[in-house]
Amino acid sequence: MKKEFPTIKTEKLLLRQFADSDLENVFKGLSNPEVIKYYGVSFQTLEATKEQILFFADLEKNDTGIWFAICSADNSTFYGAGGLNNLSKEHKKAEIGFWLIPDFWGHGIMKEAMPLICNYGFDNLELNRIEGFVESENKNCKKAMAKLDFQYEGTMKDCEIKKGKFISLDIYAKIKDNLIKPA
Repeated sequence: MKKEFPTIKTEKLLLRQFADSDLENVFKGLSNPEVIKYYGVSFQTLEATKEQILFFADLEKNDTGIWFAICSADNSTFYGAGGLNNLSKEHKKAEIGFWLIPDFWGHGIMKEAMPLICNYGFDNLELNRIEGFVESENKNCKKAMAKLDFQYEGTMKDCEIKKGKFISLDIYAKIKDNLIKPA
């Protein structure tokens, strides 16, 4: 039996499963030069963007992560996306990722959404560690990781090639409180 996709709702936000009707909004985000500057994926056409919607669905289907559409509480405004991928059940860890349409930058949306996603990972997916790999040049994301209490663990220098140049990635992580529960 297929488990139901979780929905997380707060006073301001709704984190829900992606729908086909989100295609234009995902394209709006992942074709925007400001968004894709540090995001690993970009699309030139609406048709090509279907690949990203499929990626989100495959994460869930293959049990390798979960990504949410981040919307206003009444579901009338699509803000962006966030979630967990590269999920390792064996090592109880996953990688966090997110992006927002620039109109909504600086509105505190990620500050509210990311802890919801982390808590979901710790409580429902039984993760012990959530990692974030941030391009060293991405100052805004590094500030966001610090605000979200992710600990900086170091830099992997010149570890990937992007647009023909080596880039460095800063590693951030949040560890679940390792409290020993009373028997």
